[in-house]
Amino acid sequence: MKVAAPPIVIAIDGGSSCGKSTLAKALAKQLDYTYIDTGAMYRAVTLFFLRNGIPIDDPTAIEHALNGIDIHFAAVKGENHTFLNGRDVSQDIRSMEVAGKVSEVAALPQVRHFLVAQQRRIGSSCGVVMDGRDIGTVVFPHAALKVFLQANLDIRARRRHLELQQQGTKVTFEEVLSNLSQRDQIDSGRSMSPLKPATDAVIIDTTDLDIQEMLDLVLGLAKQTLNAQMLPQ
Repeated sequence: MKVAAPPIVIAIDGGSSCGKSTLAKALAKQLDYTYIDTGAMYRAVTLFFLRNGIPIDDPTAIEHALNGIDIHFAAVKGENHTFLNGRDVSQDIRSMEVAGKVSEVAALPQVRHFLVAQQRRIGSSCGVVMDGRDIGTVVFPHAALKVFLQANLDIRARRRHLELQQQGTKVTFEEVLSNLSQRDQIDSGRSMSPLKPATDAVIIDTTDLDIQEMLDLVLGLAKQTLNAQMLPQ
């Protein structure tokens, strides 16, 4: 006889606009797991820094600012929303202004230590689907399932441009393409927690996949992982 497998951590990493967040949300819903959008956490810190004029080359100012930041997630009409110091900033953190600075802020050691500690605390108590850039390599290196998404840069830029247009943000395709390219360089080239697949991650190219195809593929991997952890009694 087998017993139910314990809840696991599923880490989904990859560059911007590869489909990480959309996939992670859908996967968490299917498994009845908690979804944690780590990218939103870094964007929220970036938004706070921008609005409060925090210089990213001043360690003392950064430390003081982090002590005044509280980030949490809550469901609003069935959707996962990000709150910064009690205010819903779900739309604000998706602006091009934040997008243009988030990789620089995310590369700061103090910011990474601050948010990684929070991410580990959340993920240690329940079944979690967490997406980001270093979940499988740094935040949860022992995650039961690690997935790394990648996709053609041009396709990613088109996806992101369409998303921004649907949100009413006026930006050209060229601006989005340039932003994603720059973020890739910063994320992959930083010395601390660079964007790269874990050695035991399943690498999936999403260039020609829609969300349902991605979900079916990763849901299958999750079920295999859970079945493997079920022990005979």
